[in-house]
Amino acid sequence: VVTSFPTVLNLSNNSLTGVIPPQIGQLKVLAVLDFSFNKLSGQIPQCICNLTNLQVLDLSSNNLTGDIPVALNALHFLSAFNISNNNLEGPIPSGGQFDTFQNSSFDGNPKLCGSVLTHICNSAEAHEAIILSGKQTNCKVAFVIAFSVFFGVGVLYDQLVLSRYFS
Repeated sequence: VVTSFPTVLNLSNNSLTGVIPPQIGQLKVLAVLDFSFNKLSGQIPQCICNLTNLQVLDLSSNNLTGDIPVALNALHFLSAFNISNNNLEGPIPSGGQFDTFQNSSFDGNPKLCGSVLTHICNSAEAHEAIILSGKQTNCKVAFVIAFSVFFGVGVLYDQLVLSRYFS
């Protein structure tokens, strides 16, 4: 974890191209992340959901595609969010902070749908959002189980080593 990094990363208006690097998820101290007005492409990476101190996320005016990660709902401090003028699609996550963001945060993404927009999701799009949410939950459960198993094995191994050393 990088802790000496500033809390604000403003890379707006820099003609940046390519995808948002996954290493961005390691900058846990970030409060503001602004990649607006660039030429970034690809999807919004899941690693942004690791930025639990994030208060402002501006990805507007790029060429981002795909869905909005449902896990962004876990960013409890997020108070300003702008993904306008991209090529995003699918349902806007509901609940949490997403119910507080302005409609203008989503403008310029004609394939987005949700209760905050004039384009309400049809049942297939809503079902897809539920499936995506379930997959993320399954992934978290698998991680917790794997971590628990490895932790338990580690504790047993330490006990064996210590008992042999002190015997």
